[in-house]
Amino acid sequence: MEDSIAQYIRPGIFVSLLVGFGLLEYLLPRRELKPLKFKRWFTNMAIIIIDSVVVRLLFKSAAIGVAIWAIANGYGLFNILEVPYWLAFVISFLVLDFSIWLTHLASHKFPILWRIHRMHHSDVDIDVSTAIRFHPIEIVLSMIWKFMIVIILGAPVMAVLVFEIVLNGGALFNHSNMKLPLWFDKILRLIIVTPDMHRVHHSIIGKEHNSNYGFNLSIWDRMFSTYIAQPSEGHDGMTIGLPDWQDEKPARLDWTLMVPFKKM
Repeated sequence: MEDSIAQYIRPGIFVSLLVGFGLLEYLLPRRELKPLKFKRWFTNMAIIIIDSVVVRLLFKSAAIGVAIWAIANGYGLFNILEVPYWLAFVISFLVLDFSIWLTHLASHKFPILWRIHRMHHSDVDIDVSTAIRFHPIEIVLSMIWKFMIVIILGAPVMAVLVFEIVLNGGALFNHSNMKLPLWFDKILRLIIVTPDMHRVHHSIIGKEHNSNYGFNLSIWDRMFSTYIAQPSEGHDGMTIGLPDWQDEKPARLDWTLMVPFKKM
């Protein structure tokens, strides 16, 4: 029952946030986007539809369903140890958050994973639609990794639900082309990843796109010295994307889906 309810809650919140951040970045843009916006949005929206179909075909349940299954069968740390619910909730959320940071780091450090992840970075602009631009192979691998963490932890169902909502919302927020007051950004990024902070990660400069891996909490990049405050060329002057693909090809759906099979 909880799993089926969550299947309606998450998509509803996701669509609301996508529309909301899309409207905000239209009204309060941070950077002037290239003329390819319509083509990019068509491709990126098509990708999320393909990803959703693939996940539906391969997995019977989302991470919330896995959490329910683990609890029912007594699997996982928090289903063995007696700890306060609030503590299990907080630890589960933090571990899941760190695990996503870790997989993001790995996707940049291991060539076989980078082949797949570079589809995300090939986008020649960054806005809220970039947040859903992930190859189906990467989505499948991410789901399997998330399932493993949930089972090992025996994470509370509510912790997984909240994390999944924050995962989606955080990605949409920090990829958006929304302008925040600089003083507010400075305070906010002490806790969570802001659009200005994450935009550095999409820089064409290697050192910069190998930084700021966080999607939600900003503490991991600070802890592991992968934090860069601002792009060297400024937010208006920086180039987004990858050096070899600064043309219209990344806006094409067929080309984008074939990125993992292209030469490094």
